[in-house]
Amino acid sequence: MPLLEMTKRMVLSLALATGLSAVTTINVQADEIALRGASMFDDNHAFTKTMVKFAELVDQYYDGDVTFDLRLNGELGVESDYVTFLQQGVAIDYTIMAPSNMASFAPSIPLMDMPFLFRDLDHWNAVLSSDVLAPLEDELLEKADIKIIGYTGGGVRNLLSSKPVGNLDELKGHKMRVMGAPIQARIFSALSAAPSAIAYNEVYNAIQSGVIAGFENEAASIQNLKFYEVAPNVTLTRHTITVRPIVMSGKTFRKLPEELQAAVLKAGAEAGAFGRELESREDGIKLQEMIDAGQITVQEFENRDQLLEMVKPVQKAYAEELGATDLLTAIQAK
Repeated sequence: MPLLEMTKRMVLSLALATGLSAVTTINVQADEIALRGASMFDDNHAFTKTMVKFAELVDQYYDGDVTFDLRLNGELGVESDYVTFLQQGVAIDYTIMAPSNMASFAPSIPLMDMPFLFRDLDHWNAVLSSDVLAPLEDELLEKADIKIIGYTGGGVRNLLSSKPVGNLDELKGHKMRVMGAPIQARIFSALSAAPSAIAYNEVYNAIQSGVIAGFENEAASIQNLKFYEVAPNVTLTRHTITVRPIVMSGKTFRKLPEELQAAVLKAGAEAGAFGRELESREDGIKLQEMIDAGQITVQEFENRDQLLEMVKPVQKAYAEELGATDLLTAIQAK
């Protein structure tokens, strides 16, 4: 292998992290740049595959030397940790995460992941392929110093529970975990559930111990983290088609040469499109695999159209509070 190709390799490392110091290193003499990524999942998850694709594309579009060190299986913590690391410019340089986990820095950002926002996959993809979300990107960079370089996602989120929850009567008072952004709790409260925001890494034990009776998630994460062991009942609410920004620390991005910045942005956009196609395609496959394995029981939510009507006032009020009424209108018009 030529020396140049060896120095541009991507490393998928499962070794323990040696510390949480700043990891972006630009050696002026050797002109070497090392970027560390983080994934909560293994190498079969769509997020991990998308970050692998991102590294390959950067390598393709940039003539200099870049090494990618991608840590898997939550080695460097959970998404709430990643937000802090990115904002401070330590431990990791890039990752993929839920908008809700960035709400403490940029209150408007969870709007892109608001339940019942997208009509269908075509609508979702049209929004993420456009510049409609630019105002949210600007807010995140200004307030958190986190730069969005692409959009992946595509998992369809449904309810999971220890006991079946298939209609409004069964949903009433249902103790369930939601993501940390207030809009998530407000939406499910409007649907008569009893939502609470608890840490993602505590969900399994919380269901097992009866603290909550369920939560909501997409098929890949259910399968990857074996949530079906404690919540085998899946109700097809299809309330969210996930939006998962590919993000980089602003502090990291500004240190990069201009040519590499351009490569990162191009690679991020293309990796996002790759990841969206991959995850949306795999979502149904993974759900069926769990059904075939007898790991989950699936049912439709009775009178789902009623849910869509119940959440509209909450969506409208939330957008008004954020000063994002025009943005919500632009998303809905796509």
